[in-house]
Amino acid sequence: MEQNKPLRLLKKWQKGLWNLLFSRMALVITLLVIQLGLLLSAFAWFRDFLPQIIGGQFLLTAAMLLHLISRPLEPTVKLTWSAVIAALPVFGSLLYLFSLKEFGHRALNRRIRRIKDETQNLLSPAPTDDLEKADPGAAALCEYVRRASSYPVWANTDVTYFPLGESKFHRLLEELEQAKDFIFLEYFIIEEGLMWGRILEILARKAAQGVDVRVLYDGTCEFTLLPRGYNQKLERLGIRCKVFSPFAPLVSTYYNFRDHRKILIIDGHTAFNGGINLADEYINEKQKFGHWKDTAVMLKGEAVRNLTLMFLQNWAINEKNTDFLPFLQCPAIPSAGFVMPYGDDPLGSHRLGQRVYADILNRARRSVSIMTPYLILDGEMENALKYAAARGVTVQLILPGIPDKKIPYALAKTHYKALLEAGVEIYEYTPGFVHAKVFLADDKEAVVGTINLDYRSLYHHFECASWMWGTDCLRDIREDFRSTLAQCRRVTEETVKREKRSIRLIGYLFKLFAPLL
Repeated sequence: MEQNKPLRLLKKWQKGLWNLLFSRMALVITLLVIQLGLLLSAFAWFRDFLPQIIGGQFLLTAAMLLHLISRPLEPTVKLTWSAVIAALPVFGSLLYLFSLKEFGHRALNRRIRRIKDETQNLLSPAPTDDLEKADPGAAALCEYVRRASSYPVWANTDVTYFPLGESKFHRLLEELEQAKDFIFLEYFIIEEGLMWGRILEILARKAAQGVDVRVLYDGTCEFTLLPRGYNQKLERLGIRCKVFSPFAPLVSTYYNFRDHRKILIIDGHTAFNGGINLADEYINEKQKFGHWKDTAVMLKGEAVRNLTLMFLQNWAINEKNTDFLPFLQCPAIPSAGFVMPYGDDPLGSHRLGQRVYADILNRARRSVSIMTPYLILDGEMENALKYAAARGVTVQLILPGIPDKKIPYALAKTHYKALLEAGVEIYEYTPGFVHAKVFLADDKEAVVGTINLDYRSLYHHFECASWMWGTDCLRDIREDFRSTLAQCRRVTEETVKREKRSIRLIGYLFKLFAPLL
């Protein structure tokens, strides 16, 4: 195969909207629209009787609001549902009950709980007394994550930080060439192009050599990026492939839970994690929203076990028998510090993504540096940011200067005034779009992963991240933050006042419904 010609399985006409219109996915969407139309018609039919049952409507609204108040929901979510039910009592109540009953993902919940119960004791790390002595607060966080998710903290793990998708991509190709036993990939987005083509060429070659190659990608790819049945094309190359939560012609809450993780594991000893998907904009091969700023980490050593287990847990959702142990053998790589990859999902109650971020903010003493593409906060996260700044901690946020989506961009700006008044520093990356998800606290503790500061990541998605304490790469993260900051414009109260009225209007119109977006 020519070096300059990436492997492609699709013709140009098989991509994008053309594929969407002339594929089984078009049928799925059509049937979903028909179902929604029937539901709306039913609601309209009931509405004709509302003058006769106005008293029942009042009692229904009162009962639903009392039920909402008594439920253990985040206050912002309660406010959103209260507004929906008050404005549209019948439709809003039915929509709320539909969401409450969790139609569509109960079976998924049961399977995941079963898998986690069966695998909770597979990882038994060495004692971490040194972390307890050096930082009791960090050790307590790690113990909480272990109890909540069975992902322990590890020493003996070397971490390499990549400040851009391009640097990760080149190193990834080198590491893939060394694979001998297995390669596991779990990604939210895969799109044909230079990046995926180069990777796919290696995967196909390795599969032909007898390497166990598995790919898991989210079902949203089937809308415009990959045609339905693309997994079968990979299977013909010897690559085992699954689609996480493929779309089907059934109205269900199942579609709300997406696999937003980005994991690549090689032979159990090397793993990549971060915000970088397998598409060309992530390596700036093409530009959609200016320069794409993204980050990732490469782990070598014992902590890779956590990400391997995480992948296998999702891979095993639709399998009866899976032997995890052969894939969890990993050599120790003597290195400074501690590493804890962890995963979060919308089916439990711990909300690990949010709690880890909040814990870092609450323990920070000098500084917290954050890069995030979205800033759609609930009360808990906004208060954590403001409280850290109020305690004298330098809290700096880097956000996109060029947005990829107008509504999230406008929603982020609704938080600016309150954060600035509390002393939080906000910066916007002028060259383009920031997709990185990075927390760095006191130059000794960091998180790099897939978890955005928005409701999607913190409440609705399957996510993952790598927590680090005292690792050598923290210097590289700090330097990257400083160099990125130099390319940003600072947001002030004056610039907030000069913001376009249309953006402010969009932000405040959608703010009430942010938990449902």
